[in-house]
Amino acid sequence: MEWITVTLLGTGLAMDCFAVSVVSGAIYHDLHLKHIFRMAFFFGIFQAGMPVLGLVLALIFREHLAAYGSWAAFALLTIIGVKMIYESFKIDKISRGGSPANFSMVIMFAFATSIDALAAGVTLSLLTDELKQAIVILGLIAFLLTFTGVYVGKQFKHFAEKRLEAIGGLILIGIGLKELLEHLLG
Repeated sequence: MEWITVTLLGTGLAMDCFAVSVVSGAIYHDLHLKHIFRMAFFFGIFQAGMPVLGLVLALIFREHLAAYGSWAAFALLTIIGVKMIYESFKIDKISRGGSPANFSMVIMFAFATSIDALAAGVTLSLLTDELKQAIVILGLIAFLLTFTGVYVGKQFKHFAEKRLEAIGGLILIGIGLKELLEHLLG
């Protein structure tokens, strides 16, 4: 398994989580350790769960994807990456909707930040055969970046959340290009 690729994929996907948690830490001063842990836990669960759903869809349509797997991975990751870069310019509007101390807001944020992971789950089956370990890695990365992001937000306020979202998008585009180049050259 290409651990570096899976780790980069997880990091790129979790930049949504990190950006939302940085904004949450900067804006909401009522977040306590239990709120931060709950937020990180659900972001991690959703980041791990959505690719599983994407994998199921990929398995259903596997024979159609087999001939175009590298192209599909490239297209999906590029679309997700471009979407993340575009959304990096709208992060204030997305993140100011409600306090993550509220449980329903945590679930909404977790779902919203993991939609990209659903699409990436389709490509995950093309990147590795060790899917269980990859799913765990995606969830752990999201948990750690979310937990850390709240504290970064408390310290640095709005310094870098927009840039981080764009960097996550660029990472995903880079992984897509890597997959396509390996297919074309290899």
